[in-house]
Amino acid sequence: MNHVLNGKALFRWCDRCGTLLLGGVCDTCGSSGREFEVSLPGDIRPAMGKAAEGVALLLRRHFGSSVPTDSKLIFLNKVSGEDRSDEIVVDGKIIGTMRFDVRTKEFSFDLKLDGALQLLPVAKKGIVTVAKLTGHLKGKKISGQEIIEVKGEFSEGDPLIVVSGNTLCTGVAKVGSNDVRNVEKAILIRDVGKVEKASFGKHASRQDFVAANRRFLEGLESKGVSDIKSFVGNREQPVTLSFSGGKDSLAAYGIAKKGKLKFTLIFIDTGLEFPDTVEYVHNFVAKHNEQLIEASAGNAFWEQVDTFGPPAKDFRWCCKVCKLGPLTSAIEENYPKGTITIEGNRGLESFSRSRMNFVESNPFVPNQTVLNPIKDWRAADVWGYIWSRGLDYNPLYEQDFERIGCYLCASCLESEWKRTSELHPKLHGDWQAYLDLWAKRVGVGPDFVKYGLWRWKVLPPKMRLLADEVNLKVPQARSDRLELKMTKGVSPCLTGGFSIEGVLILPKRRDFYRIGETLKTVGKVKLSEEFEIALVKNREGTVKVFGGGQVLSTAPTEAAARKLFESGVKAILKAQMCTRCNICVKNCPQHAIRIEDGPVIIEERCNQCGRCTDACVVAHYYDKLVSGKESA
Repeated sequence: MNHVLNGKALFRWCDRCGTLLLGGVCDTCGSSGREFEVSLPGDIRPAMGKAAEGVALLLRRHFGSSVPTDSKLIFLNKVSGEDRSDEIVVDGKIIGTMRFDVRTKEFSFDLKLDGALQLLPVAKKGIVTVAKLTGHLKGKKISGQEIIEVKGEFSEGDPLIVVSGNTLCTGVAKVGSNDVRNVEKAILIRDVGKVEKASFGKHASRQDFVAANRRFLEGLESKGVSDIKSFVGNREQPVTLSFSGGKDSLAAYGIAKKGKLKFTLIFIDTGLEFPDTVEYVHNFVAKHNEQLIEASAGNAFWEQVDTFGPPAKDFRWCCKVCKLGPLTSAIEENYPKGTITIEGNRGLESFSRSRMNFVESNPFVPNQTVLNPIKDWRAADVWGYIWSRGLDYNPLYEQDFERIGCYLCASCLESEWKRTSELHPKLHGDWQAYLDLWAKRVGVGPDFVKYGLWRWKVLPPKMRLLADEVNLKVPQARSDRLELKMTKGVSPCLTGGFSIEGVLILPKRRDFYRIGETLKTVGKVKLSEEFEIALVKNREGTVKVFGGGQVLSTAPTEAAARKLFESGVKAILKAQMCTRCNICVKNCPQHAIRIEDGPVIIEERCNQCGRCTDACVVAHYYDKLVSGKESA
């Protein structure tokens, strides 16, 4: 993991060898390198293929030269923004930030002082010389009357190098070059420094990066092998390795092979994979003569999308339908006594993963123990390791995809979605057409899709701000959302005990009898399909569920009332949002569940143990609903 100081992630750069140092010393020259900072979390990664080309293109577009990046190792560090936003690291310095603008569908460039220093002697345009500036300059707007010389043409909003004597500034054009001398507020000054002699770093390659970090990478591998072997030991469970076609699972594969472990690869074909990924996995397996279990979700996504609506970053139902369901079936069929699965999960991928342990159990997949040997690795560690081992990786990474998964994933970036349109126009066009029809059906308009707002059930502040900027009126939340409204909190009943009342709003309703079935896992059920009322009694109290989504629980104690209310809401979720993934069936020790068009409970076998509910992925939406969040 990263060293952190003053809210920044610390790294080291070897100027002699022109490369990032992952550890403390360069294995090529013995130098300890020079320290530099990037923004947190600091999951720095190399710019590969189209990404490196994109950086050079931005420099040539704005300054007529890409000399500072030519034949150099370029690294990118993700920062916050509307869409893709990356700090660009060259020669161990942040030269600027590239951001994808969802309005124009193009990248913009924010120039930093180190970038201005390197570009100043080679730039053919984008330089403005002004009269001597005084006072506090950062944030100041320069008048056109102060401009002495303009080098090259530029447009409003373009980054500029501003020179005033020995003072060097980065700026943003408030108007185009043709009008810049004629306005009072011509240039906005951002960062301020001194003109210094530019020092261009050494040209370097991926091989140089690997050579400089060889011992560090070998140490990562050795620890991973040791951790896996220590756990597996003499355990009898067979070992599997989750192979998604991505870089992280490839690194995990490399560790497992180094440890000379016997394992089988598991690939989940969600039905939404890039064709490139499926081809890559099959070719990899054939080349290395590996055993593969391929679990397919088939057409599950398209069968469920009308019920759930397009997946969202805060409502990723598709992962449960297209990944967990097939995985659960594959493990049950091939490993009825369980398996130890090696996975390429990393803590820096998300906040939830940052807290994971080396050994985890999957609550949704029975009989699977998960090992996370690269949980503390950074993306640069992963790529250094892959290159050091000469492992074949998914070619999509050279096409400027940061992470590779389902092609229509709500969590992918708009910049990646644009790239998908170029590589796979039919896949892109089919999903875009579905989104346009959906937008018309729910009444949000085509611009809701155009700006990528469909990717959230509840829009975050940054996207609401975007909507305001483009004069787009948007609802507080998508109309096909999940919502739990508490109409009455825990309160004493006149006849004694306590009650809770609320209403569950669902994107789509199914037949009420389904709820009667799932309520059998709570207690004895009396059901009226005609009036859409279900009454459940158990030892702790009663819960009533109505066709409109109302849930009312009563019990002798406050804790029991809460528990019954939760059980009632979860029963509705299980009944109305069942994806037929069969996870509940596989988790039931009494064999009291079968799936038809939804869960059917064999009442004489069910003992209301609750394990089916604990394992049900849609039932767990309850936890997010009561906390005011709609997250998968």
